[in-house]
Amino acid sequence: MSTPTSPLTHFDAQGQAHMVDVGAKPATLRIAVACGRIEMLPATLALIEAGTAKKGDVLGVARIAGIQAAKKTSELIPLCHPLALTRVAVDFERASLQYPEATGLVCSATVETVGPTGVEMEALMAVQIALLTIYDMCKAVDRGMSMHGVRVIQKRGGKSGDFEENPHCT
Repeated sequence: MSTPTSPLTHFDAQGQAHMVDVGAKPATLRIAVACGRIEMLPATLALIEAGTAKKGDVLGVARIAGIQAAKKTSELIPLCHPLALTRVAVDFERASLQYPEATGLVCSATVETVGPTGVEMEALMAVQIALLTIYDMCKAVDRGMSMHGVRVIQKRGGKSGDFEENPHCT
């Protein structure tokens, strides 16, 4: 087995991409929280909040899409391990609660597993797909929606230790 010469774990000593071997790592509780926001016209937000969008319950569908995305992360990100997730929670709040000047929604996803590798990618995937689902369901009335600040804000467990950023999504 070659020793990596790069701090990027997905490359071997020859610079070739590979899936990291996590076989010898202990199974521990891993938690990641990611967030992001989608900005939109006030009228679009009103449609979503009133539940009167033509395609139905926008946030309910986006929540399920985010959960499904977390479960399918390894199918879309080539070097991610397939994981047995123990919890995926996708939540939404008005962006103006955190950003008074913004009109839109903040999405946060919390993903947990007990295993040898973390769930940051699953949390990021859940947020991004939930936001894309909102866009898809509302694009007929607002093609100018934009997504911002998708990132990990908290990670627990694993050899690299815990990480926590400002709990607000920007």
